[in-house]
Amino acid sequence: MSNFGSESLSTVVAVDEVPEKFDAEKLGRKRPVVFSSTFVEVVFVGSMLMCLSMADFFIGGFQVVLPGLIDPLDIPEASKTWPSSVITLMAGAFLFPCGRLADMYGGYLVFHTGIIWFVVWTVITGFSNNFMMLVCCRAMQGIGAAAFLPAGMSLLGRIYRPGPRKNLVFSLYGALSPLGFFIGMIVGGMSQELLTWGWYFWLGAIIIMVCCVGSLLTAPRDYAEARKSGVSMDWLGLCTMVPGLVLLIYAITDSRQLGWSAPQIIITLVIGLAFLGAAVYIEGWKATSPLIPPAIFKVKSMKRMLATLFLIWGVYAIFLFYANFYINSILKKPSMIAAVWFAPWAVGGLFLSVGSGLLLHILPGRALLVVSGTCKILAVLLFALMPEDPNYWAWVFPAMLAEAACVDVLWTVGNVFLTTSLPRHHQGMAGALIYITIFIASAFFLAVTSVAMGKFKEMGMDVKAQYKGGFWIGVGIGGVALIICFFLDLGKANSQGNSEKEAETSGSDSETDVRALPRVDNDKDDYGSGPRS
Repeated sequence: MSNFGSESLSTVVAVDEVPEKFDAEKLGRKRPVVFSSTFVEVVFVGSMLMCLSMADFFIGGFQVVLPGLIDPLDIPEASKTWPSSVITLMAGAFLFPCGRLADMYGGYLVFHTGIIWFVVWTVITGFSNNFMMLVCCRAMQGIGAAAFLPAGMSLLGRIYRPGPRKNLVFSLYGALSPLGFFIGMIVGGMSQELLTWGWYFWLGAIIIMVCCVGSLLTAPRDYAEARKSGVSMDWLGLCTMVPGLVLLIYAITDSRQLGWSAPQIIITLVIGLAFLGAAVYIEGWKATSPLIPPAIFKVKSMKRMLATLFLIWGVYAIFLFYANFYINSILKKPSMIAAVWFAPWAVGGLFLSVGSGLLLHILPGRALLVVSGTCKILAVLLFALMPEDPNYWAWVFPAMLAEAACVDVLWTVGNVFLTTSLPRHHQGMAGALIYITIFIASAFFLAVTSVAMGKFKEMGMDVKAQYKGGFWIGVGIGGVALIICFFLDLGKANSQGNSEKEAETSGSDSETDVRALPRVDNDKDDYGSGPRS
């Protein structure tokens, strides 16, 4: 069974002398040489991961804040989903261009530019006095997120070579994401109860800026290294992919409210698909430096891994959206109680995600993904079978733990696999690929479930039965994902992966920088030759 990234690229070693005994396992555990001390590394990792998890803070908490904004900002009933969806719409559309910028100019510059942009518009959002201002500010937040999310992944992917240390860092990211979502819900509720809704945005901006100071001081400057890679912008791909993704995500998102037969949905969907069709042609046959190099999909298990991410994250979106409404509308629990009920998902995720990171170099990736897929089915199945007056500890609590086990393990395995499988000069694109997959999956499967629930309503089902029908759809999609997991040939994420990270080794305990440089003359060299899938 292969290791993560073991066939992902070919490299040349740019050193005068390599020690005879090259202990890759030891390298995978050692502190990267770019950090002068463990303290600096801890500050860097903590700052970076907190900044990245704040994207979930502003997605989860806004769901709590939004109902209180409908009257004061005069939000039309038909448009009440737009303030929530526009941030993912814009982020999804600009992920690939921003990921390419991170590969061109380094993660440090793009990450901090995106963070500062995001903070500025977050502060302005708190002063919104009408619907259009709120939507525009949230859209600008989305562009900032599109910059700092893949750039942050690029920095982490460049710094850490395959091995236990990298697994632990990415597992911590998986642990902090649900925690950020949960804290966002709590802060959103408390802001409305004790202060004003604007403080939800201002407090979030303060947290990000504090973390940003830490990353500014400790993150390695990678501009010079990125410029040496020779990566350039694919302008034709940019001009076709961005409008295509904007129109596609818009059509999928608004179809939940308007239906697939609405003229604006049909028109935007057709035009969006036409743009994306042109983008596929340009990327595959015309571009000299495509935003998405076709060779990526020749990496072993890449297509199946992306399919698994797409399906399981779609079920995650269904669970998160409808479980919240089910607890509020069917079980009649207030918003703050509903937020507390999600606590096992956030807190349990801390331990489960870190545990998966510690096991990733011991257990095969396939085994962990099978566990993830099984937990996904269990989470939605418990809500689908939930009785009239359920006992929290028998039904909701295990569902939340199962959901935490699923998404945190999947997030860790997926991130480690993608960042290890791709070369250093495509780490930004690796981050973009992860996020665009989950953004489109969330929009697509929420739209599909919404259409199905509309059919359930036409059939005369009550609201409770409609929700349960949505959960059963999640069970079915999760079942397909679980089947794919059995066919994913992922080995242990140990230190033997042929990834071109910085490596430190020496004949003694001192550290020597051994750098594997990418062959950047063409994409075939980047990813190796021969069959992959």
